[in-house]
Amino acid sequence: MAIPTLTEAERKAALEKAKEARIKRAEVRMKLKTGKLTLKKVIKMKDDPIIGRMKVSTLIETLPGYGKAKSEKIMNELQIAPSRRLRGLGERQQAALLERLG
Repeated sequence: MAIPTLTEAERKAALEKAKEARIKRAEVRMKLKTGKLTLKKVIKMKDDPIIGRMKVSTLIETLPGYGKAKSEKIMNELQIAPSRRLRGLGERQQAALLERLG
């Protein structure tokens, strides 16, 4: 599949859109880290097109006291694929994640 050729204006618009998405995800992670948002509220936001694309492993790593190793361990225990995004979590996976971390 060939990469589409974009005009300069389309390229700038795409870059701006990507920047806004990164900023929004960073804000959610910061609020989660500081306790202004709970994991349950973030999981409920999974239908948001920007928040839904956040990786579950990144979300777990954001929680205070959790790093890459603990995140991998929890993901393995709950049988969640390392590449899984928030939007792709099933009901059982959501419930298990909330029970384990919520």
